[in-house]
Amino acid sequence: MKIFKTFILFILINNFFISAQSAQKNILDKLFDRLVKIDDSNKAEILEKKIWSVWIEHPNDIRLTEKLEFGTELMQYGDYNYALKVFDNIILTDPQWSEGWNKRATVYFLMNKFTNSLDDIDKVLSIEPRHFGALSGQARIFIKLQKYEKAIKSIEKALEFYPSFKSRELIPEIEKLIKEESV
Repeated sequence: MKIFKTFILFILINNFFISAQSAQKNILDKLFDRLVKIDDSNKAEILEKKIWSVWIEHPNDIRLTEKLEFGTELMQYGDYNYALKVFDNIILTDPQWSEGWNKRATVYFLMNKFTNSLDDIDKVLSIEPRHFGALSGQARIFIKLQKYEKAIKSIEKALEFYPSFKSRELIPEIEKLIKEESV
C-alpha cells in the first residue's frame, strides 16, 4: 500500500511539473504569435520584456529561479567564476531549462571563451529556437570571430519571429565590415 501511495504521489508531482512547463510554453507561444505581427518597436519592446520575464522564471522550481537571479548578479558584479559555478549547478539540476544555458553562455562570452559560449547557445536554441537573446549573442560572437556571414544569419533567424528586433541594426555594420575585409 505504501508503494502505491508513493507511486500516486510521484505521478501527481510529475503531472504538476509537466503542467507548469506546458503553461509556460503556451504563454510564450501566445507572446511570440503577437511579436511576429507587431511593427511598432515600442509595443515589441513591451512584448520582449514579457518574454524575458517568462524565460527567467523556472516553470516549477523557485529555487532555480533564485539561483539564476543570484548568478546574474554575480555576473553583473564581474565575479564570472562564481557565476559560472551557479549556472553549472542550474544546468545540472535542470538541463532542459534554456535560461540556465543562456546565462552560462553569457558568462563564457564575458570571459572571452567564445567556443564554450557558442556550444551553450546551440543548447539554448535546441530547447528554445526562438531565443532572440541567444541568437543576438551568437551574432556578436561571430562578429568577434570575423565570421560575418554567420553573424548576419543569426540576426536574420531572430528577425523571422521578432521582425522589429533592435539587433537588425547590426546588419548594415556587418555588411560594412565584409566590404572592408574584401578590399
